[in-house]
Amino acid sequence: MSESMTREAALRIALAARALPGIETRALVLALAERLELPLTETKLATVTVEDLCEILAGDHAEESCVVGFDNEHLKAAVRSLWGIGVAGSELPALEPYAEGDLPGSIRVAICSNSGENLDGHFGSCERFLVYQVSPDALRLIDQRPTLAADKAEDRNVARSALIKDCHLVYVQSIGGPAAAKVVRAGAHPVKIAKAAPARDILAQLQQSLQKPPPWLAKAMGVPAASLAQFVAAAEAEQA
Repeated sequence: MSESMTREAALRIALAARALPGIETRALVLALAERLELPLTETKLATVTVEDLCEILAGDHAEESCVVGFDNEHLKAAVRSLWGIGVAGSELPALEPYAEGDLPGSIRVAICSNSGENLDGHFGSCERFLVYQVSPDALRLIDQRPTLAADKAEDRNVARSALIKDCHLVYVQSIGGPAAAKVVRAGAHPVKIAKAAPARDILAQLQQSLQKPPPWLAKAMGVPAASLAQFVAAAEAEQA
């Protein structure tokens, strides 16, 4: 069962079970899996409401409006844990508010990550993509996209590429040639930074480069273009 959920999801479920006296973690995992389907991810857990949890705990008797044996405060505490609110030891950074158009002249960037807010993952094996909206003078973490479900696809590289098809760039520690071609086909351009580093440090360097972006980014930003080859070479050289 551990292979069917992310580490973050496992942490949240364990803490939710702790908020519900008498409920074992394994039993809650099985109940959630029946309702949400595998794999269990933090994205799916964040959709669970108090009403949903009541039905999940009631199981086959949900339609009978049976009493599940927990007061509303226990249920709310469990749901907050499933959402990741106040979870000590959670490795996921908080998202920042963003609506389309908030950062004029910005681009969308994915970061291959396995822990915290770091670039520390290979394209084909990272646990999630951290997605940022980046302009020359501002950046926001707007989404976290687990890759576990994509790995169940017939072509995992195509499925992973689809997760970031709305991004202009994806920063990776490494990526193979065939996978890179699929990323480009999906609309993103991979940039290889072999040494692990905080995502925001990498993006701060990108912000400097956005002063003279390559043609395909300049079109989206409405600014003068620079050479794409120079842009990618400069980004990788800074980390060499």
